Amino acid sequence: MEKNTIVDDGKKVFNIEIEAVKKVRDTLDDHFEQIAKALINCKGKVIFTGMGKSGHIAKKLAATFASLGTPSFCLHPAEALHGDLGMVSKDDVVVAISFSGESEEIVRILPNIKKIQATLIGISGNVKSTLIKQSDIYYVLPPIEEACYMKLAPTSSTTSVLVLGDALAVVCAKQKAFTKKDFALFHPAGALGKSLIITVGDLMKTGKYNSVVNINSSFEDALNEMCKTTLGMVSVVDDNNKLVGIFTDGDLRRSLAKKVDIYSMKLDDIITKKPLTINKDMLAVEALRLMVQDEKHVSVAPVVDENGILLGALKSEDIIDSGIVL
Repeated sequence: MEKNTIVDDGKKVFNIEIEAVKKVRDTLDDHFEQIAKALINCKGKVIFTGMGKSGHIAKKLAATFASLGTPSFCLHPAEALHGDLGMVSKDDVVVAISFSGESEEIVRILPNIKKIQATLIGISGNVKSTLIKQSDIYYVLPPIEEACYMKLAPTSSTTSVLVLGDALAVVCAKQKAFTKKDFALFHPAGALGKSLIITVGDLMKTGKYNSVVNINSSFEDALNEMCKTTLGMVSVVDDNNKLVGIFTDGDLRRSLAKKVDIYSMKLDDIITKKPLTINKDMLAVEALRLMVQDEKHVSVAPVVDENGILLGALKSEDIIDSGIVL
């Protein structure tokens, strides 16, 4: 019985916060559009500030805006009173968050923000608050029921501001034509960022790390060349370095299974003549997708240019080791 009560209480919190978010969504109006336009047209930085729980929301929103291409940071209002207001310039937009609109630290920095001539955006649940009265643009949240059973701890209100801020961040990014490549530029260590930046050319094996023989070479030469690297494949080229096929450990096994004198065979009789090839400018994630989807599920493929000239070789293992996943 107690377990069900706990689960039921948890669901109630979800339901109250979901309703609060829906309520804010349904009241979006011209104020939302005005704020979005101010953020889109900001020539400086977007600075979020808030105290207590609102400060935590401010930090998250600053991080979201920054990751979506808008230079942004979070300013602690207490630190702002002791010199950090020097980070604010007239070209900046300051987004101040206070559900009551009367947080002491927020109210105390408002006159200085006005003197600096930065654009001030206020987000509050109190239309008559000092914050809203001082703001150049504002958004007033509708009456919201906190999910806390005592109706005291900021819960639904902070969630609503978080979603409101996320909506602004996404809208601004879309209006600025922020792309996946732009996103990757700001997320180089993430799997998504890597998949949008790393190309075949960044990972392919070249020089002594790539096994290559001429089509006129002997089977023994090809076998010796294969043993020099860990590719498990030898690219076979003509006199102009144009790829004519590949010789793999699979080709070797199939030849041995036929119980023929492999050393007397011509390389041209053993090689795979129409292998999967990839381009060096292709994204590595796309190359991996091709290698996985190939009917033979190839683990290594030659890299060629538009004329079929051999440039290197790429192992699927190296793509995965780089942190790229499908």
